[in-house]
Amino acid sequence: MTAALVELISKISSGCMSADEVQKVADEAAQAYADPAAFLTANPDINYDDSFPIPLGEWVVVGSLPDTVLFQADSYADLFAQIVASFGPGVDFNLKPKQLNKTEALTALNRIQVQMSSLNKENGGYTLMNFSQLLDDDLQMVLVYGNDVERVQQLAAEVGIAAAPALEALKVALHV
Repeated sequence: MTAALVELISKISSGCMSADEVQKVADEAAQAYADPAAFLTANPDINYDDSFPIPLGEWVVVGSLPDTVLFQADSYADLFAQIVASFGPGVDFNLKPKQLNKTEALTALNRIQVQMSSLNKENGGYTLMNFSQLLDDDLQMVLVYGNDVERVQQLAAEVGIAAAPALEALKVALHV
């Protein structure tokens, strides 16, 4: 499981996490999946109980991802503002977060996806993917290179973490 977690975290972090950081998260998550009670005993500072809607190992992964990798928000404008911030001032975006304030969810997500697909073309652009179960926010996503989407879905399924291209999932949910 550790190897699958390393590959999954590496692909969803798109270079935002060092190999050592990825390995550390994968090792901790694998321990938490294998023996949750022992992991909680060894890590008493972990704030987790059986009421959480996801397994402890998944919770370790989600909780360990930096805010440049896992984007959590209650609106698409806020989500996109986080994405823009994660790229830093050196990347120009045609779309501005405030342009998403008064748009329907499908329109907003489509605009974000079009913008993200135009970046990093050599890796197939970026695809926004829903990641894990929603915890405290209405939206919880990662950016994945377009060329890696299929592999990320395979790895996520292998370790038991929900992951799906966000635009496709929203279209299905809205019956579009």
